[in-house]
Amino acid sequence: MASAQAMGRRISAGQDAVGGRVRARTLSNLRWMAAGGQTVAIFVVYVGFGYTLPLLRCLACVAFSAGLNIFMALRYPPSRRLTGRETTVILAYDVIQLAVLLYLTGGLANPFALMFIAPVVIAAATLELNNILILGGIALLSISLIAIFHEPLPWSAMETLALPALYQAGLWASLVLSIGFTSIYVWRIASEGTRMSAGLAATQLALAREQRLSSLGALATAAAHELGSPLGTIAVVANELSKVLPEGSPEAEDAKLLRGQAERCRMILMRLANPEEAVVGATARLPICALLDDLANDYRGEDIDITISAAPNNRGENQPQVWRAPELLHGLGNIIENAADFAVSKVRLEAAWDKGYLRITIEDDGPGFSPEIFERIGEPYITSRPSDRPLRDADLAPSNDVTGKHEGMGLGFFIAKTLLERTGGVVRAVNPAEGGARVSVTWPRGMIDGETSPSMAAED
Repeated sequence: MASAQAMGRRISAGQDAVGGRVRARTLSNLRWMAAGGQTVAIFVVYVGFGYTLPLLRCLACVAFSAGLNIFMALRYPPSRRLTGRETTVILAYDVIQLAVLLYLTGGLANPFALMFIAPVVIAAATLELNNILILGGIALLSISLIAIFHEPLPWSAMETLALPALYQAGLWASLVLSIGFTSIYVWRIASEGTRMSAGLAATQLALAREQRLSSLGALATAAAHELGSPLGTIAVVANELSKVLPEGSPEAEDAKLLRGQAERCRMILMRLANPEEAVVGATARLPICALLDDLANDYRGEDIDITISAAPNNRGENQPQVWRAPELLHGLGNIIENAADFAVSKVRLEAAWDKGYLRITIEDDGPGFSPEIFERIGEPYITSRPSDRPLRDADLAPSNDVTGKHEGMGLGFFIAKTLLERTGGVVRAVNPAEGGARVSVTWPRGMIDGETSPSMAAED
């Protein structure tokens, strides 16, 4: 749930960075409607009722709005989403244009003064709180000015209309309260809707990520079933070859290596086919450096030196007892394997902890991560690091790969990142200044060294 909320915040921040929720066409259409309504109202009052009003100045005010619409049509494509600042400026113009029109036609005594609410409500439904406050302040200032300074209300020359000062003060207060109440109400409702939309989007992304991981699990189970028989055949053939080949010859060593790798594949497939054994292993706990040493054993070789240590500030202290949860074992194992695959000669594993966090850092002296894929590291089918070094015996490459290039599909890092995040860890990948690559995983204390296994906590 916490990761979904964080994802929701990232989605909301991303929307703000790209653009707001209001399209240029929407505001343009609303202004055309307002300009048309204002024009009709002016001619009905002037021609229909025969009331005297400053016709040319009123029409010039409306024409200015039409000109702004034409400018916006030329400046922005119709589908362009305006930023919060652009929307605030445009709505502020609408407030000022309405204030000028009401100044020419009676001030707050004009019944159309109620239209002040419209721009502020639009802002409350689409903008951030600071923009709403700015627009509300402009509306309040405009209402206050035209309440004091305005030309006479268009009326019949045969009659006299004089509104009491107390009544006009009541009109001012009603407009101010209406703008304030409706703005707060609409803003709260819009904020709830935005949070719900962001939460829904985050949940959908999390579900899609879990679905991809589940699909990979089903694929692994199917692979375990399908590969069992071919690997058994390879093991038998390798065993027979090792018997007939001269002992100590290069061919005998190759047959021995082939048999060992087939046996390793068989053990991996057994773990995939019997996940309940991993659950039993989750009840065991080890000191953190001992756990790293156990994980690194499978990836040590003649040409790769893997060192394990505690951070300088933690040497001599009692090491945290870490759960051997399946997510932790597979996640860290994949990252260590990736580091060993790309390292030139050294891989360093370091554990650090204090009262607030526990961190595991995995470094290698390989080529590092490509800068252009940093933002996509951890997604499936994204190759994290190409390497041109010769393949070691444990490397598996297509038969037509004669260059020795080792490029993966990014699935290992994706699986590792997803599994470690399920235990509460935060995975970060960087290229140190001295070269190579560094992957660090940080947990709050108690997540993998608490009283409850992280596997059980993830299920809860």
